Amino acid sequence: MATNTNTDATTDPTTDPAPSRSRGGALAAAALAVLATVLPLTALAPAQATPAGAEGKPAWCPTVPGHQVDCSTMRRPLVADQPGLGTIGVSHAVVRHSRPGPALGTVALNPGGPGETLIDRAGQVATALQGVLDDYDLLLLDPRGTGRSGRLPCDVTEAEYRWAPRAEQRELVAGCAEELGPRARAYTSAATADDLDAARERLGAPKLVLYGLSYGTYLMPVYADRHPERVEKMVLSGAYPVAFDSLARPGAQQVSLTLRRICERSGSCAPDTVVHDLAAVTERLRARPLKVTATVGGERRTVLFTEDKLANLMYEPATRGIGLYPGEPGLLGALPAALHALAAGDERALAELVRGEVEGTGTEDQASFLAVTCNDYVRAWDPDAPPAERRRQYRAALAATDPADFGAFSAKGWAEGQTDGGDNCLDWPRRGTARPQPTELRHLPDVPVLVLSGDLDTNTPEANSRQSAAQFRHSSFVSVPNSGHLPEMESTGCAVAISGHFIRTGRVGDTSCLVQVPPVRVVPVPR
Repeated sequence: MATNTNTDATTDPTTDPAPSRSRGGALAAAALAVLATVLPLTALAPAQATPAGAEGKPAWCPTVPGHQVDCSTMRRPLVADQPGLGTIGVSHAVVRHSRPGPALGTVALNPGGPGETLIDRAGQVATALQGVLDDYDLLLLDPRGTGRSGRLPCDVTEAEYRWAPRAEQRELVAGCAEELGPRARAYTSAATADDLDAARERLGAPKLVLYGLSYGTYLMPVYADRHPERVEKMVLSGAYPVAFDSLARPGAQQVSLTLRRICERSGSCAPDTVVHDLAAVTERLRARPLKVTATVGGERRTVLFTEDKLANLMYEPATRGIGLYPGEPGLLGALPAALHALAAGDERALAELVRGEVEGTGTEDQASFLAVTCNDYVRAWDPDAPPAERRRQYRAALAATDPADFGAFSAKGWAEGQTDGGDNCLDWPRRGTARPQPTELRHLPDVPVLVLSGDLDTNTPEANSRQSAAQFRHSSFVSVPNSGHLPEMESTGCAVAISGHFIRTGRVGDTSCLVQVPPVRVVPVPR
């Protein structure tokens, strides 16, 4: 890890002028929210050819009012050291800056996932980065296996995967790997990073400003480590380090802290009570899960809501997009009252929240998500070990933990709540695991880096984001109050303005607008 001289901009702001904020900033936040919460569009055709459309562009090339958009598809090796596996078409679009004269630079964005797409959301991205697009070009690349870059299917939908019992989740992952076969090795962060650099080279851009959201905060450091001379500056939002805790203990600890904070700030619930209720509910679900009937894909199904499903609810959707509509409690704001009711024996409120989540889960194929996370992410076992030894190592890792590190959850319950971690990839084949895994960064460039973190985020909590910032010599850390995953998704436009100012200047500027981010509304809990 590089020597760190990073600064915390929430306590040591620079003297740069304050980023301007307006209704446009709020609209930009809303556009970014839509971009970051819509999952990959599985109806898109694979980008294996570039049929001519208007002005000689591919027919799929998007239109963005006020901007020239250029599009292209590159033929890339499927697996660099296995030419026999053939090639894949990787597509990208470039939204050109609007002001006369040459661009000040090129911003490359990744919205997360893994598996999120960009090209068909070019209009939303342009709205979100409207100030930056005055002077900067914007490079939008659909990662290999998604959208316009050869969509990768393995017949495992999000709804099927997320709500299946844990043992079935592992079976679905193994089945996906079997269907992909040797192609599984093609879908890695390193391969996508190299695709991105090939697009940069094709554009003739000497360097890139890297902007990563969520998983993009993993991908962009991998790019920077592989192509350090091609990085101008970086913005990482909802960040985590490449060598993160494979059991996600910081997230488990953040759950109680987040619940305390929304109670304290809203005055609608008692902080000690909500944490006590959470512990009571996890204990109850270990002994007696809820049975929730919901309609998924037009079919009625019963979901067994266990401790790990509650962990997943808290880990992923609970803090996604909170703060964008502060007048609405959303899932997070409704949870204290639902937990309190179930702790007292009334399961109706929590069952209704779960039903809404089940019925709102998408049906997108999870192939790209599973391939990248199983290939790349650090695990509690040796990926070269046979399955029986992997299981032994995983059980040993759980047994060696301190129960206090998991907050109100058991170690097993919390770890199994991660759709991208815990033991989900135990049966991913050794032949499909990329080499080397990007668990260490040795060649990071010495460039300005801004890390944004929502102080309610349970997915990439502040502890993880600070570790992400510590990967870089000159990073600035900004904690955005009353926001979750991702911090730009708050109603005032302050966080978007801070990131835009950093892209243009390489400095954080005045962060005083953060005090105006309103607290999350919470359903009152009877006292």
